[in-house]
Amino acid sequence: MEKSVILILAAHLIGDFPLQPDWLAEKKKSNLRYLILHAVLQGALAYLAFQVWRCWQLPCLVALSHALIDALKRRSSDTSATFVIDQALHAAFLSGIVFCLQSYALLPAYRGIGYSVIVVSGGFAATVIGAGFFIGKFMKRLIEGSGLNLNGLANAGKWIGQLERALIFIFVLVGYLEGVGFLVAAKSILRFKETEEQKMAEYVLVGTLLSFFLAIALASATKWAMKL
Repeated sequence: MEKSVILILAAHLIGDFPLQPDWLAEKKKSNLRYLILHAVLQGALAYLAFQVWRCWQLPCLVALSHALIDALKRRSSDTSATFVIDQALHAAFLSGIVFCLQSYALLPAYRGIGYSVIVVSGGFAATVIGAGFFIGKFMKRLIEGSGLNLNGLANAGKWIGQLERALIFIFVLVGYLEGVGFLVAAKSILRFKETEEQKMAEYVLVGTLLSFFLAIALASATKWAMKL
């Protein structure tokens, strides 16, 4: 049961982040066809992950629940809190689907191939891309009305954050935690000049600590899930 829940969550993370480009996320807010397309993709990913071809109920229920939750999300504001609630609802519904299907013997315990690959891919997607969405929304709300002027290359902060979380994810998985400390030191040196102003220093510190915390937590959870 535990392994099956982790598997379906990993498939969801793959479909919700790397396989949902910005244009699709934007179009599904106003166009029902794109919302259905995304929901069907989520159902197909769950079906492929479990490899239980006779259980047609799995992709249907996953697609239906995903479409309903995303339809409700269209009516809410785009904040970090909404993002967390949205992902929590998906996790709850997916766990419930697995529980119900296994309770009625429609979905056997996972016996497929590629469990570790799917889990690592889902964990990587959550760490690098998913955490970035949350941080971006949180930091945007944090600096509203602060007058802080963020000059720099377009999307540079986004790419820096993704690269640092990707490195942390790899360091944690291979057990090289010293690498995380080296990354903190290197980033501190490179951004030393920017932190001379108090507002900028606080902005950089909050963003960096949040990024590192989420990366370490998600990478550690992925490493634990791989051992099941």
